Amino acid sequence: MQKDFDVIIVGSGIAGLSFALRTAEAGHRVAIITKKASAESNTNYAQGGIAAVTSQTDNIEMHIGDTLEAGDGLCSETAVRAILENGPQSIEELARRGVAFTQLNDGRVSLGKEGGHSKRRILHVKDITGKAIEEALLHAVATNSGITTFEHHFAIDLITVRSLRKRGITIAGETERDRVLGLYVLDTVQDCVQTFGAKAVLLATGGIGQIYQYTTNPFIATGDGIAMAYRAGVEIRNMEFIQFHPTALYTTDSERFLISEAVRGEGAILRTLDGQPFMQRYHQRADLAPRDVVARAIDSEMKKSGARHVWLDITGRPAEELRDRFPNIYDTCAKHGIYLEKDPIPVVPAAHYLCGGVKTNLAGETEMAGLYACGEVACTGLHGANRLASNSLLEAVVMAHQGAASVNAYLTAGVVSTSELPGWVDGDMRDSDERVVLLHNWDELKRTLWDYVGIVRSSKRLERARTRIQNLAREINDYYWNFKVEEGLLELRNMIQVAELVIDCALQRKESRGLHYTIDYPGKSPEPHDTSIRAT
Repeated sequence: MQKDFDVIIVGSGIAGLSFALRTAEAGHRVAIITKKASAESNTNYAQGGIAAVTSQTDNIEMHIGDTLEAGDGLCSETAVRAILENGPQSIEELARRGVAFTQLNDGRVSLGKEGGHSKRRILHVKDITGKAIEEALLHAVATNSGITTFEHHFAIDLITVRSLRKRGITIAGETERDRVLGLYVLDTVQDCVQTFGAKAVLLATGGIGQIYQYTTNPFIATGDGIAMAYRAGVEIRNMEFIQFHPTALYTTDSERFLISEAVRGEGAILRTLDGQPFMQRYHQRADLAPRDVVARAIDSEMKKSGARHVWLDITGRPAEELRDRFPNIYDTCAKHGIYLEKDPIPVVPAAHYLCGGVKTNLAGETEMAGLYACGEVACTGLHGANRLASNSLLEAVVMAHQGAASVNAYLTAGVVSTSELPGWVDGDMRDSDERVVLLHNWDELKRTLWDYVGIVRSSKRLERARTRIQNLAREINDYYWNFKVEEGLLELRNMIQVAELVIDCALQRKESRGLHYTIDYPGKSPEPHDTSIRAT
């Protein structure tokens, strides 16, 4: 039986939850669809904090200048100004929702500093800022009767006027204009596909880090929203700009725990294995250089020496001070036998954040009527070619508010309604007895992206990656149409789709800018430009 709502939100991070609260408070029936438990999101893993101008010694123009510098000529100054100017009031709203930002002994808000920032402006809850925000918003959602949350539900694909017409299906009352009508969703507990009807859909599915062998992202970050939007014919932009966090804890397995940039903001120094500082050779801000510079510097030092990692050194500080400021980092390192007050931390870069995504305007609107995107899944123009640290949580909450206002106007205009949609058809599909294919393809995908589409690229490496990914795409497409859908298959299908988009956009960019560095085109083009791709 079809489930109908005014608005359906795919994803339960800061963007999706903020959007849900604003939309429900406007009187609309809202559903949140999340493929795991609600608290499992990229937001929950954000350590450093949220950047906004809240100090009298800081100002918006300085924050704008830092963001534009980090973005390496590709930011939309209009987007930067609009989002950052709305930052302080978004902070106030989070505080009203119950987020208790860390304070100094005198009662002032504690402000951290991270790479690329000229002032201390990072509000934080020790080193678990994302978790604190997530918990506060989840509590607010749980007490709002206008919001229904569907955990362990995997959004497969958007249902649109165009997608149904391709199947020879026409919905009564629909014009030639393409718009969102709903989604097909896999209930992973009941193992059945359900049809959800909606007047509007928000994609808030986070990032794509799991396409890489080493990432700070949780296992849910498989690019689902971007893949869905692409298949629906929506424009995708600047997918080549993958931010590699410079400092992830090095271990002998593939897990990479993020060591927040705030540690360097508090004075930590990057050193080679023989103890020599090196960042002063790469940037005037040394250890507080923008992330793309730091990641390439570490990569260069490791390749020159053959080292498996470099050191991040904050030794000599009192253990109590470090444990109070970075409790999560301190405890995690201690579990590995590393004590910050006396031991340097072994660190390496790892895939962390996507600066491209589904193209939206400053109302969160995509080019398809009724389809919105917000957070890391979206490309607003704020980040340009490289995200300034801690601007991402700010963008998510500001754009959620802007998008909710736009959806409210769209719905109250009274020109859209939910429709009776065709159900999902499994036909005679059977359960797979070849799941080993998924595991092997998953591993090959992640290794290919890490080896050929990493911090330093070349056209030859990108072409090799494209050939391998195209072969995987053919295999998974055959698998998709021959077996019943399951979560692992759907995630891999989306990861392969997103990997293709990353490679295609990287091949379009014949220059080195921001997070995209290629040895074949080491200079910048005189005219900054976006890369763009959409399904035909």
